[in-house]
Formats: sequence, C-alpha cells, structure tokens
Amino acid sequence: MTKTNTQAPVEEAGNQPVVEVTNLIGNFADYLPETWQPYWNQLQSIPMLKFVIIACIGYIVGKIIQFIIIRSVTQVTKRTRTLVDDHLVELLKRPIFLTVFYLFLIVATKSLDISTSFKSNLVRIILTLIVFMWMTRGFKILKLLLQVLSDLRNRFKMIQRKTVPLFDLIGKLALVAAGSYFILLIWGINPTAWLASAGVIGIAVGFAAKDTLSNLFSGFFIIADTPYKVGDFVVLDSGERGMVTNVGIRSTRILTRDDVEITVPNAVIGNAKIKNESGGRWEKKRLRIKVGVAYGTDLDLVCNVLEDIGTNADNVCSTPNPRVRMRLFGPSSIDFELLVWIDEPVLKGRVTHSLMMAVYKRFNQENIEIPYSKQDVYIKEMPKSNYTSESKSQ
Repeated sequence: MTKTNTQAPVEEAGNQPVVEVTNLIGNFADYLPETWQPYWNQLQSIPMLKFVIIACIGYIVGKIIQFIIIRSVTQVTKRTRTLVDDHLVELLKRPIFLTVFYLFLIVATKSLDISTSFKSNLVRIILTLIVFMWMTRGFKILKLLLQVLSDLRNRFKMIQRKTVPLFDLIGKLALVAAGSYFILLIWGINPTAWLASAGVIGIAVGFAAKDTLSNLFSGFFIIADTPYKVGDFVVLDSGERGMVTNVGIRSTRILTRDDVEITVPNAVIGNAKIKNESGGRWEKKRLRIKVGVAYGTDLDLVCNVLEDIGTNADNVCSTPNPRVRMRLFGPSSIDFELLVWIDEPVLKGRVTHSLMMAVYKRFNQENIEIPYSKQDVYIKEMPKSNYTSESKSQ
C-alpha cells in the first residue's frame, strides 16, 4: 500500500466535519523523519500492527504533553496563595492526556483495512467521546469556579451561596447545549431544525410556566440588586413588618413580630414598594415619641425633662444624641416629639414602651399636664315630667 491510500477521503454525505478533522490530523506520515519513511511504508501491509504502534505512540505523546503542560502551569500556580488553581490543574490533567490519545486513535483508525463507512463511524465515536469528556469535565470546573466566586461575595454580589444552584443550572444547560451542537455536527446532522424545534418548545414552556419563570427571574434580580438581605427588617405595602429570614430563587420569607412567617412570591415583592428599616447609612433607626402638654406649661421644663428621659433610657444610642422638637400648636395642647435612635429596628417596640412609661411618670412628678379630650354637658332646662303633674292632680 502507498502513502496515498492512508488518506482515503470519507465520501458519505454529511461527513464534512469528519473529513476536515481526519485530514487535519490524519497525515501522520508527514510528521515522520525521512529516514523513518521506509519503515513506515513497510507497516502499510500490516494494518493491525500499525494501529497498535500509533496507539502506543499516542499514549506516550499524550503523557509527555500532559507532563509539559501541567508542569508549566504548576510552576505558576505555586506562586499563588489560593488552592483553587491547583484543583483546576488536577481537573484538566486527565482530559489533556485523553484528548491527545484519542486524536492518535483517529489516525490509527485510518490505517485499518475496513470499509470507509465503518471507519467514518469509528472516527465519529472517538470525536463524540472527546466532546462528551470535555462536557462532563466542564461540569466539575463550573462547580469549582462557582464555589470560589460565591466565597468572594464582596466582589461578586450576584454570585452567592443561594444563587449558586441557579448559575450552576444555567452553566450546565449551556455546556449541554454546546456539546450537543458539536455532536450533531460530528454525526453530520444539521442542527438548524433541532434549534428551531427547541425554540418552539421553549416558547410553549415559557407560556405554561409564566408565573414560575417570573418568580425565578425576579428572585435573580432581587439577589443581584440586594434591596434587602437576610436579617433586615422590612415593611411591606400591606403593612406587615418583620425580619427577612430567607431570600430564595422563587420566594422571600419574612418572620413577623408575632412569630408568623409570611411567604411572598418574588414577582410580587419585586414590583412592590418595600421599606427597609435596616437599610441606609447604618442599621440604626430613629423613634419618634409624640406627647402633648397643656397651654401655660413651662416649655423649657418640658424640653429638659424629655431630653433627660431620652439620655438615660436603656437601648438608646448616645450618638446621635436624643433631641426634643416642638411640632404644633394643637387645638388643646402644644405638641412635642422626643427623637431617639436605637441600634436595631427589632428594639422598636420595647424602647417605645419604656420611653412612654418614663414620660408619663416624669410628667406626673413634674406636674406637667398631658391634656385629653373633655366634654362638659350643660342642661339649659329640665324637661317637665308627666308623672309629677298627674300625681299632684290626684
């Protein structure tokens, strides 16, 4: 057999990708030294021996390339403090070797004395194994990268431990789609029709799961935008107030002060106006204690008493310091506000209770009147009683 017989083209319809790959790596004799050419030509008469020799050469070359690449990359990874790159090198070690070995198997397959169609199918199978190997190894690499990025929450706020399953699913779908596309090309199948069918199915599924997809995308944007986080105290449009206990992909859970858990779909809460009491410059919250005093009261005394109550109260911040503000000349009272800050919104009810109790007691001690509504009833004339007039006539 001559050298040209080793390059027999694959003439089946739809085999163009296989032809390109085999023509690219199949001219093995071109890479041999001229002194080895006579020995190579002698092997043409023993196809099986030629197959075994090329496979062994592929194994050796694969190990050499694996050693060179891994060795070079390892020298770089040793300079870093993290172990992530070391794990990544371990994940890439086997695929690099197998890719080189499988490519040599394709060359060895061309040396077999078998039919062209069967030879073409063997090449397709080997190329499919290469794609499938990198696709499955891509799953592990994706998992490693997402785990690393989720730990760097200060840099990548979108990727958190709660969002890792979402990105993992999206990444796996992308890898499967890319792998399937290349496998279809390898087997000579036009992927256009399959993509069109997938588009129609995707539209149908989108309409059927409209609410679910809406919640999923809203949850993704809530986690990315972080208008609130776990532990924050929020107030919903409906008036419920509580602590966020979980921000999931589909819903958000809020624990009210009555220890009742509310589950709100993300599509609803994403389009609502949410008041985050733990947001802003800090987590501190300001309380307003309103109190009215009667006209004629010493207003300076009122201000001093209220400031003293705010300064000595428990769970009240010293910075910013408590303040007293006169707000209104009311119909029957002069209205004041005691403004204090608390460290956490969860203390709102407790501190409000203690401050109002202290205001009432101190005002009683200082003889400061808190006016309240009074109604005086004046009787202009007593009605005449029929019973009295009848008794007199008798």
